[in-house]
This record gives sequence, structure tokens and C-alpha cells, in this order.
Amino acid sequence: MFATLEQTDVAELHQFRDPATGLRALIALHSTRLGPALGGCRCLPYPDEHTALNDVCRLARGMSYKAALAGLPLGGGKAVIMEPEKPYNRAALYRAFGDAVNRLGGRYITAMDAGTEITDLDQVATQTRHVWGFSGDGMDPSPYTALGVFAALDAGIRHRFQRHGARGLHIAIQGLGHVGSQLALMLARAGARLTLADLDPRRAHRLADRLNTQWVPADSIYDVNCDIFMPCALGGVLNADTIPRLQAGLIVGAANNQLASDDDAQRLRERGILYTPDYLNNAGGLISLALGHRQKDNGVIRQQVIGIGHTLSQLLDEAARHQISPAQMADRQAEQRLQGETGKHAWKVA
Repeated sequence: MFATLEQTDVAELHQFRDPATGLRALIALHSTRLGPALGGCRCLPYPDEHTALNDVCRLARGMSYKAALAGLPLGGGKAVIMEPEKPYNRAALYRAFGDAVNRLGGRYITAMDAGTEITDLDQVATQTRHVWGFSGDGMDPSPYTALGVFAALDAGIRHRFQRHGARGLHIAIQGLGHVGSQLALMLARAGARLTLADLDPRRAHRLADRLNTQWVPADSIYDVNCDIFMPCALGGVLNADTIPRLQAGLIVGAANNQLASDDDAQRLRERGILYTPDYLNNAGGLISLALGHRQKDNGVIRQQVIGIGHTLSQLLDEAARHQISPAQMADRQAEQRLQGETGKHAWKVA
């Protein structure tokens, strides 16, 4: 356990168990130096405790880096619930999780993530006020996450292909949940040619029919000959097995922790594939929650989220100048801010 904490530099790990509801949850706080740790709650049927531990620690670190690069007064944390075997009382499970969050006294703020819905967060909110993005505050971060990824995509296209916009480009999208499906709609309107994939083939088929485009089985998406690959599902999809199969020149995705290991950034660089850091691409949801709770209007929030594209452009230029991967440059800039050296490319919250 401590090896994982040290490897990810997570400062605290909290374990919660409630026999009455079947709750088994982990909450990791990577850093609270810049503010309370904000990060969503992921609820999945993890195969074992080690997988859940590794996931929550890597995700918590990513949230710290995301907030730091965005110039937000927030730290990074994450929660995972090891989903019980069905049937179980979902409302009671999330109320028990809300009680766990409340015990941390505001040092951790929870939100939506894979496997957790707004209705689940409504149950959390009955037990704690330290929850963002539920029905009571009326803030759904998903559209802003998609908007930020779209802005990052435009910046990546300019850098990799020396052109503007996605029109005519072939884009393979992996994962058609809240964010992936919105991106598919946005890109179809922008004139891109799409290939879609999802673990649920019915979802992929339905959206492909709606957009008059093609879909492939989930594992086949890595073999699609395309211009851009967009991972929008779960993490670890860019690894030693999948990277050699990729036929794209650019990767811009919404998923967290897309790289299975730090070595994978170098593998992509050696293949001439430009990878844009996931926690920069997908910061739009975090920005919307942070600014929404400061009563900023939608115009200000959209402006800040669209600014992801400008920040990414600068980061890509810096990475090229230093002859390192964009992932390494993003980590370097985030760590500088966490250590008190505010990065010159960090956004200022309006």
C-alpha cells in the first residue's frame, strides 16, 4: 500500500466500510496545499483492492495537476467505491459514502465520475455539503468537459497538422458516455468523419446511426486508420500493447489516466504520435464547478474553458523547445505550481 502512495506522491488515504450498505470506499488526498481537494467519485466493480488503490491514487494525483495547471485554488483528491454485487440499495450506499465524505470536514469535495450519476450525488448531498455538481447546485460539468476537450483538439490539430478545424479529418472516438457522446455530436457538426466504439455495442450502434457514421467493436478502435484518436472511456488504454496498433498522428482525449505508465508517453513520442496531456484536455468540468461556486456566469466560465486551447498550444511549444514529451512538460509545470512556483502558463481565475 505505501509503495503505491509513494509512487503517486499521495499524502493521505482514507478507507471506509459500512457493512449495512456494503460500502467499501477509498478516498485519496494527493495535495491540499492550494485548497481543498476536489475530485469525483468513481463507482466500479473493481476486481480487487489493489486495482482500486492504484486507480484512486493515480486519479488523485491527476486532479492535483489539473487544478494546478488551471490556476485554481483547489487541491487534488479522488474517491472510489468498490461496487457491491447486485442487487444492493444504491441510495443507501451513496448516503453512507456521503457520511464518509462528511467525516473529512471539507478537506475533500466530491463530484461525478465514472459509475456515479447526479441522482447518486443527490443522495450524498443529504449527508454532507461537500459535494459539487448535484441537482441542488444545478451544475453539470460534462458539457464543459466536452467543450474543453474540443478546444484542446483544435490546438492539437494546429500543432500537429498545421491547419484549423476538424472538417474532413477522420477521428476515432473510444467511449460514448456523457462526454464522448457530446464530442461526437460536436465533431459531426464540425464536419469530421467519425468512427465510434464503446464497450456497449448497442450504444455505439445507436449513435452511429444517428450521425450517419460508422462504428466498430470496442477493441478494434485501436486499429482504425485515422488522423486522430480520442480516448474518452476509462484509463490505462495507452500502453505497450495498444500503442503499436495505433494509426493516428494525434491523441486528444477526455479520459483520465490514459497512459498506463510514464514510459508510454515516450513510446508515443518515438512513434511520432502527438499526445496531449489528459488532465489539461479535460479540465473544463473542474473549471466550471470551481467558477460556478464563485457565482460566475456562463459566459465567463465558457471563456475560461475555451482557454484550455491556448494553454495547450503554449505547452506544446514548450515541450518541443525542450525536446520532451508534452506529458513530461505538463507534469513539470503542475509540480512547479504545487511547490509554490506559479507556472507562467497557469490560468488566472477571473
